[in-house]
Amino acid sequence: MREPISRRQFTALSVAAGVVAATGAGAATVPSPTVEEVEVRTPSGRCDAAFVHPLSGRWPAVILFPDAFGLRPTMRDMARRLAGDGYSVLVPNPFYRSTRAPGIPPGFDFQNPEDRKRLAELRAPLTGAAVMQDATAYIEFLDAQPNVNATARMGVVGYCMGGPMTLQAAAAAPARIGAGASFHGGGLVTDAADSPHRLIARLRAQYYIGIAANDDERQPEAKHELRRAFDAAHLPARIEVYAGCLHGWCVKDMPVSNGQPIYNEAQAERAWHELLTLYRHAVV
Repeated sequence: MREPISRRQFTALSVAAGVVAATGAGAATVPSPTVEEVEVRTPSGRCDAAFVHPLSGRWPAVILFPDAFGLRPTMRDMARRLAGDGYSVLVPNPFYRSTRAPGIPPGFDFQNPEDRKRLAELRAPLTGAAVMQDATAYIEFLDAQPNVNATARMGVVGYCMGGPMTLQAAAAAPARIGAGASFHGGGLVTDAADSPHRLIARLRAQYYIGIAANDDERQPEAKHELRRAFDAAHLPARIEVYAGCLHGWCVKDMPVSNGQPIYNEAQAERAWHELLTLYRHAVV
């Protein structure tokens, strides 16, 4: 395994990879993606999932952990876009222990106590240990697929509640996961003994963490805790606050909040570029 690179090297390589991403130079031709509805056996049962991959060839694998609205068309679209960039992507239903996807019904309202109660019930089984157990099963599933290059390091990416799941997955299989990204991740840093940020010492993955401005306002110390954890682990990581962006800014079907749209197309595209830059430079 290669030695971890410094943050200075990481920045330089990110710039170079960004040029490649912007120009398309050096990129292989990727066949059109296809979407398969699959089930993954886990110790807790069968997880329904979307497996999105180019029609032919073997490609590096990525696990995409959805936000609190679960596995739905928007997440499949994001996986399809990532597959178009040369990855085989698994999007699990995080709530499979309780219900099939999407889990959260249309019209869900965070201001409605009954809706919040339902979400809390769905999330209750998602302990750190459970997510790590699931991640191991997802990796085994992916490595058995003919569309996956099992010799390439794997990537993880998560949105909202999926953000901490990326750290839990990378800690469950540090030799397998080479790069991780969290966008507007919730609960990355907590006071709990099993807080996701405490797992960073077990990782071997390079990371990118994009933080919403309003999340940073609520928890300004979190970014510094993350920085200290990655530095202590000698792992390259970029941690950025997206000025003016609300929690959920990367996801197209986010509802309006207080009359203001949450989805921010320009900054979502910037986040997507950072994701691809990370993966390409980490040789995922």
